[in-house]
Amino acid sequence: MTVPTIGVGILGCGPVTQAIHLPTLDRFSETFHVARVMDVDPDVAKAVAGHAGSAWTTSADELIADADVQVVVICSPNQFHAEQVIAACRAGKKAVLAEKPLAVSREEAQEIARVSAETGVPIVVGAMHTFDPGWLAATENWADLIEKTHTIRYSIVLPPNPRFEDFATEILPRVERTWPQQSAADRAAGMMFGNIMGLAIHDLPLVRMFCPDFRDIELLSAQTLSPGGYLVNLRIGDRSVQLYGHSTQSWRPEWRFEAIADDQSLLVDFPNSYVHAGSAVATFRNGDESRTFGPYAANGYEAEWQYMADLVAGTAEPLDLQVLIDDLVFALTIADVATAEVRQNAEKTEVSA
Repeated sequence: MTVPTIGVGILGCGPVTQAIHLPTLDRFSETFHVARVMDVDPDVAKAVAGHAGSAWTTSADELIADADVQVVVICSPNQFHAEQVIAACRAGKKAVLAEKPLAVSREEAQEIARVSAETGVPIVVGAMHTFDPGWLAATENWADLIEKTHTIRYSIVLPPNPRFEDFATEILPRVERTWPQQSAADRAAGMMFGNIMGLAIHDLPLVRMFCPDFRDIELLSAQTLSPGGYLVNLRIGDRSVQLYGHSTQSWRPEWRFEAIADDQSLLVDFPNSYVHAGSAVATFRNGDESRTFGPYAANGYEAEWQYMADLVAGTAEPLDLQVLIDDLVFALTIADVATAEVRQNAEKTEVSA
């Protein structure tokens, strides 16, 4: 007897859906099928549905109401995440996977937690590195490193996303963005907030794990980088934290997390976004000794969907929603203080010019 697969509905058919979730779901065809996709652009929705072999719609409500959709994946613009997560919970789905960020405010996240608890629908946030087998191997072997760490560095140096997206699939279609006329202060503030909540947020949950006093955040400096990026230095409790992200044309990409103590350190090199090429590699150093874990065959996206399969089957524990809320508030706080700093500096420059 053939066991029916679990129907997945995807809200938003942009590059994350096309280049990440659909190729990954293809590897789980014995567990999942794409039942329906949704995009506000009917041509995009129809084209992506053709690739996925699914139904399509331009209505989020229609997708959520579809009885064949048992798992909802939210890849829509950030401002819609909370309302769509809540609607999927109220529709009694088996689980919801929301891309980062879960919400755009603490209040929205708390409402999501309340509705999830009320309905019993588990929530997963698509922070793929938290599921990465290389990172998980690091968590199982770092012993007392968290207690001893004094410096955390998190750096991302990548070419523009389209270069990596096109390794995974042809994006149908790629929409050209247009930006409104803005003051220098507004541009700097928008770049900083967007970079923290769109790029740095991938691994801020990892940074937070190494900051026991994660609510004690002091901004030391913040600046935007040309043509796109950020450099933020923080004091979090008794830890020095540096966040660095830079979009360049270089083909020497880097996605790296480092935790440094006086006598030991951890370095995690993650594979580049959109490239389905195995796990991170975690390296511990203590004096002249070195231990390496990975790379493993599965990448973070595959591990994320394996967890989703186990969650729906009832063999995995749901994620702690308070942890997800703390991760979001941590990211929002950093984004807010860094954004205020670069705005203030840009306004001073405008006045003195």
